[in-house]
Amino acid sequence: MGVVIRAAGADDRETVVRLLDEAFQDDPVSNWVFPGAEHRRARHPGLMAAFTDLVLAEGRVDLTEDAAACALWLPMPADPHAEDSDEDGPAQLRAAVDPDNERVELIGRLTQDIHPTGRAHEYLWMIGVTPKRQGEGLGTALIQHVLDRCDREGLPAYLEASSDRSRALYARLGFEPAGEPLALPDGPHMWPMWREPGAS
Repeated sequence: MGVVIRAAGADDRETVVRLLDEAFQDDPVSNWVFPGAEHRRARHPGLMAAFTDLVLAEGRVDLTEDAAACALWLPMPADPHAEDSDEDGPAQLRAAVDPDNERVELIGRLTQDIHPTGRAHEYLWMIGVTPKRQGEGLGTALIQHVLDRCDREGLPAYLEASSDRSRALYARLGFEPAGEPLALPDGPHMWPMWREPGAS
């Protein structure tokens, strides 16, 4: 596809945060976490910044050369709780981002509860494409970039799809349903999906 991809570093932080904020302003899950448009505009960038900081420190952020799209990946051990000394991450995230908004914490706890254990894997935490560039194949290129490595190394991959559109994309790349959809209280669904190496 001719998409040039590089690993983002600390100097790219603000670019990644801005990109994710733009890409997810109208996402069903972001709208559930921050139901009011004005409140979402004010607090959503802080949540994207917290996610970016975590993945820059513990995982990998891939960025297209033109900064139109990015993907946040975390390597997950077979038993994430064995290495997780911070069991209260969702509460700390809520305190840092939006203390009065229980949904910031709740979504973290709910996605933790459905995350598969037992096998090391790559976790696609988020992928964002700037709205005016969606549909050009940038997301596919970013994901395939890591899936090719997963195939070489025999690693599965996991994600939660937050929309029908993204779920269809992930299915084309070899991801399959991994359990029942997560129904957010009074909100949209998220679909856990798993991909065995070599599935695409």
